[in-house]
Formats: sequence, C-alpha cells, structure tokens
Amino acid sequence: MDRLGMVLQGNMAYKEQISRHRNVMNIMDKVPKVPKSAFVAPSASVIGDVQLGDKSSLWYGAVVRGDVNSVKVGSMTNVQDNAVIHVAKNNLGQKVLPTLVGSNVTIGHAAVLHACTVEDGSLIGMGATVMDGAKVESGAIVAAGALVTANTVVPSGQIWAGNPAKFLRSITSEESAFIAKSAVRYADLAAEHALECSKSFEVVAAEAMAHEEALERSLDYDSHIGNHPAASASN
Repeated sequence: MDRLGMVLQGNMAYKEQISRHRNVMNIMDKVPKVPKSAFVAPSASVIGDVQLGDKSSLWYGAVVRGDVNSVKVGSMTNVQDNAVIHVAKNNLGQKVLPTLVGSNVTIGHAAVLHACTVEDGSLIGMGATVMDGAKVESGAIVAAGALVTANTVVPSGQIWAGNPAKFLRSITSEESAFIAKSAVRYADLAAEHALECSKSFEVVAAEAMAHEEALERSLDYDSHIGNHPAASASN
C-alpha cells in the first residue's frame, strides 16, 4: 500500500530515509570482539579488528576503527562521546602501529588516539590528541586540548598539557582517586544506558504515554484512587 501511495503521489511523495548504520561492523576478514558486558551506544562505531574489554563503554558518536591494524581496549575503560581511536599501517616512520588502551582508562569527549599506547588508570582529557608511537604511562593525565606528539612518552604520575604537550606538574592523590572513580562511575552509567537502549519501540512508546498521563493527572485524582504521591515523597 505504501508503494502504491507513493506512485500515485508522484514527485510529491515523501520518502523516509532509513539509517543503515551498524554500530558493530566487520571489515574485510576483521571481526570486532565485543563482550556482552560492554556498552556500545547506538550511534557509536566499532569497526574491524577491535577488542573491547569487560564493562568497557563506547559512547554516542565515538568511533573505534581497526581496519588497517588492531585496536585493543581493556576492561572498565570509557571512550566518551565523539572520541576517535584509529591505527597506523604506513605512517611517516614506516611503522605498523596498533592502538593499545589499558583498563580503567577515561578517554574524554572528542579526544583522538592514533596508533598509540595508553596504559592502565590514565586519563585523556576532552579534545586531546595522542599521536603515532606515543605512550601515556599508567596513572598519567593528558590535559584537555593537549597534543601529545609522535613517539612522546608521558611518564606515570604526571600531567602534561599544551600544544605540543609538555610536563605541567605531578598528579595529586585526589586526582588519582578521581581517575579510579571515573572508571567505576562510567561503568555503572553505561549499564543504565544499555538498559534504556535495549527497550523495544513499544515499551518506549508505552512509557512516554504513561509519563504524559502522569503529567496531566491531578493530585485530587490520585487521592481518589488511593495514591498519595505527596506522602510518598515526604517518606
């Protein structure tokens, strides 16, 4: 019937575009490995030779592309919205470089990791870039907007900032604790998002209708059917 209607409407017909986006996609003979406990947002992309660890999370708009080499992400690591992780096959140094990201790592919004190594318990700030052959050692921080140039090593326990990134200062105990808490907090938050994303259209529509009805109901109506929201709120 839809096709018949479009034929009758001719050039005036409205054609709805259906997204063909796949958030987990093979490329050539390369197949991503994503455990059930990991969260990959609907608009994120995991492509090719990529291995995600348990309870890792890839957030909305983020891309991990393992087409010409491999990417490995450890457990409890969060790759936040619009971040990009890629690899190198033929860079300027003619090195074949994968990207290795450890466990309990936080990669901030819109950060870029390219053919580098980021060790356990480190933090890459929002909009930062880590280039080919660079290494961010365990427990280090790359500040927001920083550029870690090729083959640079950011030592453990230090904060590097700027363009190009340079040593800023040593990390405080509070900052180290924050990195650990960030990994746990994002793992818990990812579980909530995964639950919401798994809901069927019918469930989402029913919840939306129930929400609208609740907004329109008066407290007097609730009291007549035995609900006492005000009392419940006070308890």
